[in-house]
Formats: sequence, C-alpha cells, structure tokens
Amino acid sequence: MKYFRLLSRARLWQWHRCVFSTTSSSKETLKRKEEFTSKLATGPQLKDFLVNNKPAETVSSTDDEDPPPYIIPSYSPSRNNKIYLETYGCQMNVNDTEIAWSILQQNGYVRTYTEAEADVILLVTCSVREKAEQTIWNRLQQLAALKRKRSKTSRMRIGLLGCMAERLKQEILDKENLVDLVAGPDAYRDLPRLLSVAETGQQVANVLLSVDETYADILPVHTSASSKSAFVSIMRGCDNMCTYCIVPFTRGRERSRPLQSILEEVRMLSSQGVKEVTLLGQNVNSYRDTSSAQFPNAESPPLSRGFSTIYKHKKGGLRFVDLLDKVSQIDPEMRIRFTSPHPKDFPDEVLQLIAERHNICKQIHIPAQSGSNKVLETMRRGYSREVYLDLIQNIQESIPGVSLSSDFITGFCEETEEDHLQTLSLLRTVSYNAAFLFAYSMRKKTRAYHRLQDDVPQEVKQRRLAELIAVFREEAGRVNQRAVGSTQLVLVEGPSKRSPEELCGRNDGNTKVIFSEAPKVGGLAQENSLQNRIQSGDYVLVKITSSSSQSLKGTLLGLTTLQKSPAYS
Repeated sequence: MKYFRLLSRARLWQWHRCVFSTTSSSKETLKRKEEFTSKLATGPQLKDFLVNNKPAETVSSTDDEDPPPYIIPSYSPSRNNKIYLETYGCQMNVNDTEIAWSILQQNGYVRTYTEAEADVILLVTCSVREKAEQTIWNRLQQLAALKRKRSKTSRMRIGLLGCMAERLKQEILDKENLVDLVAGPDAYRDLPRLLSVAETGQQVANVLLSVDETYADILPVHTSASSKSAFVSIMRGCDNMCTYCIVPFTRGRERSRPLQSILEEVRMLSSQGVKEVTLLGQNVNSYRDTSSAQFPNAESPPLSRGFSTIYKHKKGGLRFVDLLDKVSQIDPEMRIRFTSPHPKDFPDEVLQLIAERHNICKQIHIPAQSGSNKVLETMRRGYSREVYLDLIQNIQESIPGVSLSSDFITGFCEETEEDHLQTLSLLRTVSYNAAFLFAYSMRKKTRAYHRLQDDVPQEVKQRRLAELIAVFREEAGRVNQRAVGSTQLVLVEGPSKRSPEELCGRNDGNTKVIFSEAPKVGGLAQENSLQNRIQSGDYVLVKITSSSSQSLKGTLLGLTTLQKSPAYS
C-alpha cells in the first residue's frame, strides 16, 4: 500500500508540473507574438520598397560580405596591365588564346607583342605529349631569368593556362616558384581575379572543370587581324575515353556550343573579310546542341557503319549536319573546314552535304591511330582496320576527288613489329595527302597509365616513327604528283617565305601551293608586281607544274571567285 501511495503522489506531481509548464509556455509564446507584432508595426511598409520612393537615410553596409557564387565581380587591372601571350599545341589552344584575350581586353588589359615590355606573360599550353610539356618547362626557365631582372616596382607575373595547367596543377606552382598563376581551360573567365591576386605576390590557381562552359557569349578577339583564315570553336571536351588520351581529363566532358552563338561569330568573321573558317572541337562531328528547343525528340545520329562507342548519345537538339548546313550558307565565298573528327561520326548525310556544298572543302581529316586490330582494340577506338577502310571507300565514292589526312601513334603499349607493319600497310593503302605522326608518350590519369605497360623501348619507337614518316612522304609524293598538269583553285595567304617573287596559298585539299607568274615573251618587266595585284584573301587559279610530298608549285592563270571557279562548275 505504501508503494501505491508513493506512486500516486509521483503521478500527481508530474501532472502539476505539465500544467505549469504548459501555462508558462503559452504565456511566453503570447509575449513573443506581441513583440513581433510591435516590431512589424514599426518596420518598413510597402511604399518603402517602391522604385520611385526615396531610399532610407541610413543603410547598413554589406561591403564586407562575399558576393553570391554566381556573380563574377570585375577586377580592374593596375597600371601594370600589359599582357604578352604565347600559344603552344593544337588549334584549340589558338582559339583558347583568343577567348582569354577577349576576356582580358574587356577588363582593361593591353596587348603587347614584346615580352620585355610585358607585365604579365601567359603561356597557353599543351599536355598531349611529354615533349610538348618539356618545351614549356624550358620556356619557364627562360622567363624566370627575365623575371629576376625586373625591379620590385615593376614585378612581372607569369601564368600557365590550358591543358598542362589542368594536368599538373599544384606541381607547377611548387616547382621552383616559376609560375604565379595557373588556370585550366574552363577558368578563363576568372583570369582578371587571378591576376589581381597574383599582383599581391601570392600564387593562385583555378583548375575547376565545368560540365557546361563553352564560352558561348564571348566573341574571341582573333590574334592575327591580317589573316584571312580563322578558327571557330563549336564544342569542348571529349567523351570517347581512348586509353592513350589525356584530353577528357584536361578539357572535361563533351559539351556543344549553342548553334546561334556559332553562326553569330561566323557572320562577324565574314564581315571582317575572313575567307576560310575551320570549325574546331576534340570530337567535332559529334556536335549536338541540346540547348535548342528545335527537334527536342530527334533521334540519336547514326554512327558510321560498323563503329561502336562506350557512351550513350545525347537525344534531341541540333546535330553536326545541321550546323554544317547553316554555317555554309552564311557566305558563299567563305571556305568551311572542320577538325578534328572521329571516324565513328560520319553518317552518309554528312558526306552528302560536303559533296553538294561548293564552299565546304572536299578534305577530311580522319584519324586512324593504328592499322592493327589488336592495337585499335587496346586503344579502345571502337572500330577495326576493315571497318575503317570501308569508311574510307564510302567517303571516296561519296566525295569524288576528296583529300584525306590522318593521325597515327606508333609504339603504343604492347605494339609488336607485326602491328607496326600493319600500320605501314594502312598508310600505303589509303595514301593520305597529310598526316600527323607521333611516338607514344604515356600520360598520367589515362586508362593506359592505370591498366597497361609502356613496354616499347624508346629507340624502337623512334625507329618505327622514322619508318612511318618515310612511307607517308612516299605516298604523299605520289598523291601530289597526280595533281601536276591540273588547274587548282588557291586561296592566297601571302608572299612565299623562300622567294619574294612568289606567292603561296592553299588549295581545297589544304595542300600548300607556291606560284609565280608565267615568264613574259621578250622578258618585258611587269608594270605592277605580282604582290601588288594579288592580295591575301584573293582566290586565284594556278596551273600546277611540279610537286613534292609537302607542296605543289605552279604558275598563275588569273583571279577568280569561289563560286565562279571551274573547280565547282
């Protein structure tokens, strides 16, 4: 009984406690509500937020707060604002240089073409091969010596941009303090801030890769104003993930620039008198503008027959054939080229469009990389030798007179002498008029680095490379010899480097053509020199009289236009 009495008292005490707590809580809640209502009544009214209303006399300062991450503040350069730019590597790096300069120019920087005058030296770098990176390290040592000669009041800043910056990152900043700033291919918008921080003496970096950056809203400032040719980037990154390639790790995943942005840039170039545009991308012919509302349910473009890929195609949007169609219609006197494509993305409709449009050059770059099925599989290229040759045949049948160029890597992991001989055989079978030939250089982060052995000795790589070069030149010499006696349409680039009395340019197949005037009867002197009458950007007809593996030579027949040329009649 005693136990039950104690239990009853405990329950009663607990009940009183709950009642008291509830009452106190209610009173406190009521008090807070009254305070809030009082503050609300004395606070700002709707009229205080109207545009035409006078602002409050006192406003609390928020200058010390960080801006939201989606707002990029502007940074004005100091008086030390002279920029010197150097570009290494592929055409994409040329375009990156133009993008970076456009951003810097808008932020008050001034371009100089003399490194001794520069306050800032920026190197746009390549990381595809070890040799390319070693060239940059050597250059940085030279610039460091120049930097040490400067006084503290005019301190020089050195920056590394592009693929090498993305691949090595902290290693670049740590190595002998050669570099003040590092910016990856997707960080060029951040250059004004990086330079502002670097001016204080700090090292700074931004190597973040983006899933959507295409610099679509930035019109590049073309670095050679006198040139009649220009590069236009249409996409960035790559999804192919070939085992040897560092590009997906230095430039990120594939994303395409909106079509309207590309057309705007090409129209601007046309108005400036540019006569040849090359559309650029790591995998240019897999272009797919999914930002467009047009064709939202379009099917994935078909791959070239027999090819495969490890990734899923994007659905909807505008394809490469749509882009090529619209770009070629902007200016009938402007040549259109594109590089670098992947063999898997050449459906028949693309080949048919190239054949039909007079201003799309009948020249296709079609990288093979190897002629051995075993090596192609190890490289994860998605095709066999036989499938590649079938595509070559289809291209040649679809585009009569087409010129072909390619890329080859020799000495890849586990490549045998038999594999090498098969690559030599492919070179002889196709007979390219141009080729880029390299000895394999293993890159960290690639699948080959993690899964394969770089087991071909360096001396063997160099010997095989020399053999590839010899066979290529032999076949290219035969290709060019067949042009002797023909009439070629040539876009003039300017004076020949070897002779002031000759001009040079490129034909539709992108082969260099050097030409002069035919000798006059009786040796009479010309009233006007050839260079006074023929200017860079002119189209001329040239009769080919001789050839080598690298160029054609001929005599001038006269001025013409792209549309009137007999080559397209």
